[in-house]
Amino acid sequence: MRNIIPLAIAALLTSSSFAVSSDNPPPVTFTAQQDHQNMMDQLGIASLRPGRNADSGPNLANYDESKANPYPNWPDVLTLKNGRKVTTEAEWQQRRAEIMEDFSREVLGRVPANAPKIAWKVLFTDHEMLGRVPVKVRQLVGRADNAAYPAIKVNIQMTLVTPEAAKSPVPVLMMFTRADPPSPAQPSGEELDRLNAALKAAMVKQDPSLKAVIESHPAWMPFPRPPMFVLPQLNADGDLPNEWQLAAAGWGFARIDPVSIQADNGAGLTRGVIGLANKGQPRKPEDWGALRAWAWGASRGFDYLAGLPEVDAKHIGIEGVSRYGKAAVVTMAYDTRFAMVLVGSSGEGGAKPHRRDYGEAVENLTAAGEFHWMAGNFLKYGGPKTPGDIPVDAHELIALCAPRLTFISYGVPEKGDAHWLDQQGSYMATVAAQPVWELLGAKGIGPAVDYHSAKMPGVNVGLLDGQLAWRQHDGGHTDAPNMKWFIQWANRNIGRSTP
Repeated sequence: MRNIIPLAIAALLTSSSFAVSSDNPPPVTFTAQQDHQNMMDQLGIASLRPGRNADSGPNLANYDESKANPYPNWPDVLTLKNGRKVTTEAEWQQRRAEIMEDFSREVLGRVPANAPKIAWKVLFTDHEMLGRVPVKVRQLVGRADNAAYPAIKVNIQMTLVTPEAAKSPVPVLMMFTRADPPSPAQPSGEELDRLNAALKAAMVKQDPSLKAVIESHPAWMPFPRPPMFVLPQLNADGDLPNEWQLAAAGWGFARIDPVSIQADNGAGLTRGVIGLANKGQPRKPEDWGALRAWAWGASRGFDYLAGLPEVDAKHIGIEGVSRYGKAAVVTMAYDTRFAMVLVGSSGEGGAKPHRRDYGEAVENLTAAGEFHWMAGNFLKYGGPKTPGDIPVDAHELIALCAPRLTFISYGVPEKGDAHWLDQQGSYMATVAAQPVWELLGAKGIGPAVDYHSAKMPGVNVGLLDGQLAWRQHDGGHTDAPNMKWFIQWANRNIGRSTP
């Protein structure tokens, strides 16, 4: 029962009746392969190098560290394009603008000037329990203004959860995930009795022969009474679920559904917010990809949260794992209003350097299966150009978050956080980004180290003393084992006590 109503609401909100006219032709319908080929044609690319295979087959990914650095020297994060070294905060702002321009043009794409306005509406308010913590739950929809192209509707799904007992504004962690309410309140015993009686009566009215069946099973209830208390499914490390931990620490959290902003596939690029802005037409090479669109959607969620009296607008964070870990660091990099980020197992396109040949490669992101995450221009670096030609890299994406609270999280391959993600390379990128924190008067992950020779600390050894943090936990493809460490670290940095 829990998931039926949210799914029905989502289906209703995302249904489209195309308004077709000569001024507004229907959206182009491409498969992912057709959209990919269209972009290759725009760029004049005849062929691309194939992506790597993770475990078997031809073109197997490299997992030999001695062969992992064909482009060992990365762009210097603190050197301007004119060759001058950055030594002041003002110069860093100039360098920051250069890096953002390169990412927007070549890697992630540009948010168009006609990106739609979003009007948020509360669909319903519920009062739930997360463990022993009473919480207020608001189910929200952010409707995009589609007056310029009614054929496409975009309705961003978000759920906000805040502690009922909070006496002052609370920090909120926005999380890229489905936007279902976390623990929908159940009818009371008396209400269930009324529901069951009404449903049984309706069944007999519809089919009188059911009266004998119902009378022969007098204790049967269509809506069974739920157990008085259900223990949550614990994380693999034995901790409570992430959201229970946040509630217990006096935080709020917001679930925002990325695919309600933009589909996670190439066939969806002429729909969603990208398609809406393009009036259903295919992208141009500098247009935004899904990562940038998801980040844009998170920023629209921020717009709403920042206006609520119960939310501490100075301490809103963003979190995501895997592809949503990529989106989380992109969100943090581009929107300086976000105060903190937890980047979980992000890999290529996130904290993993493009120039590293270890596990997933640039060629995987330029192939038809994943190209939709990136700007069209990024395809060039899967052929004829090389990863070494990309003007920016992951350490600079991380550096765009400075000096704000940035926590890079990974698990271990033995538990499912595969070598494919290149934990070592991501650690090197974190080390290479550290000088920007130090320039801006913040603290990084430790003493200055040359990223070329940087070696990951041991598993479960957290580098959590600064505003840039690293921890590889002993779990799998999740950031759950690091959530308690993130909360403690964030609380310490924003002046809150941890219960």
